[in-house]
Amino acid sequence: MRKNSVKNIRINSEVQREMSRIISEEIKDPRVHPMTSVMGVEVTPDLKYAKIFISVFGSEEEKEKTMEGLKKSASFARVQLAKRMNLRNTPELTFVLDHSIEYGVNMSKRIDEVNHKK
Repeated sequence: MRKNSVKNIRINSEVQREMSRIISEEIKDPRVHPMTSVMGVEVTPDLKYAKIFISVFGSEEEKEKTMEGLKKSASFARVQLAKRMNLRNTPELTFVLDHSIEYGVNMSKRIDEVNHKK
């Protein structure tokens, strides 16, 4: 399976949907912030590894704690993913903090500031 094949894109979106549910409903770690979103997923074509891009609405300290909690509960999340999805291999999960929303909000503020100065 190629990286950008239809099958790979479909698997990425399904893993993203299931990981969102697992993080919000199943993971009971108090470090995981309730405003945690799965922004995207990249599953390797051989289904061995998956990068889960996470966005947390909160302070830097809350983001660090959330990432720590998610990394500690990665094996539990992988088991839950295996129960929910029928895949040949259940990928090993790696959580990555995604700063794209913050970056977008920051750029919007800067654009507004420039427009108001005119």
